[in-house]
Amino acid sequence: MASKLTERQQEILNLIRQTVARTGFPPTRAEIARALGFRSPNAAEDHLKALARKGAIELTAGASRGIRLVESADTAATTSLASRDNASSSSIASFADAMGRLLLPLVGRVAAGSPILAAEHVEREVGVDPGLFAQTPDYLLKVRGMSMRDAGILEGDLLAVKRASEARNGQIVVARLGDDVTVKRLQHRKGHIELLPENPDFSPILVDGTQEFALEGIAVGLIRTQALH
Repeated sequence: MASKLTERQQEILNLIRQTVARTGFPPTRAEIARALGFRSPNAAEDHLKALARKGAIELTAGASRGIRLVESADTAATTSLASRDNASSSSIASFADAMGRLLLPLVGRVAAGSPILAAEHVEREVGVDPGLFAQTPDYLLKVRGMSMRDAGILEGDLLAVKRASEARNGQIVVARLGDDVTVKRLQHRKGHIELLPENPDFSPILVDGTQEFALEGIAVGLIRTQALH
């Protein structure tokens, strides 16, 4: 980096790095102002311009999140690990509160026999606007496969899930069947349960008394991470 940063500039740079690491995108000027107690976004803008002049970031005019970190791959990896290791749970929660966001664990691939929210399954925490959901979710699940395509749930989407042990007919649920976790539409039948796909290329799953079955939660919303084509 060409020039040494002031203490405040370093604080803002760390905030940008931590936000990108947790949510995948940089904070807005207003979010920086709220998190660091500035009176207005203009103060945050002044600091961002100073960081840009010193070569720490690049700014894109007219974009609310037009901030790009400028650092080598080695520096970025080291910084990301250090930020993650040093950030306490309370500081992360405080940051989410300052942003007015809900901080949710993002669950990736689930290992057989392990609780869905086990630490090894959580890829990162994502800050989301709580107003996106009619019910408050407990976690986000990364969708794998296209069995729910016709319900608008595609591979790579983040399914917002509220933990529940029971669900009504027709609700989209996250269910554990044996060693597998799946997203399907629940249907109670006389004497058994069916897990219905929303894609004719997939067959319904019949759940009878011989199989280990548990509901992990009910879908309450969806976040699309890729643009539609």
